[in-house]
Amino acid sequence: MNTFPIDITAIVGIVMGGLCVLIPVAGLTARFALKPIVEALARARELQGQGREAAMLEKRVALLEQQMHNVEGNLDRVLEESDFRRQLASS
Repeated sequence: MNTFPIDITAIVGIVMGGLCVLIPVAGLTARFALKPIVEALARARELQGQGREAAMLEKRVALLEQQMHNVEGNLDRVLEESDFRRQLASS
């Protein structure tokens, strides 16, 4: 029935021999091709994290400045009241 003889053993041998060479070559190529991409993505995520960290620090500093202004305002009012009471006591 077969019009041409096919030697399966030879085909499997050729394919396996080719794969023994091609798989490591493909792996090394992928490693050197993908390494810069992966490093760039890692750097981008790191910078994104630093951006969030900087925003958080800015918020904290703004809150501290607001508290400082509140304390200064309270201190000014206490000093004014102290001066007023001293003037009342002296007159």
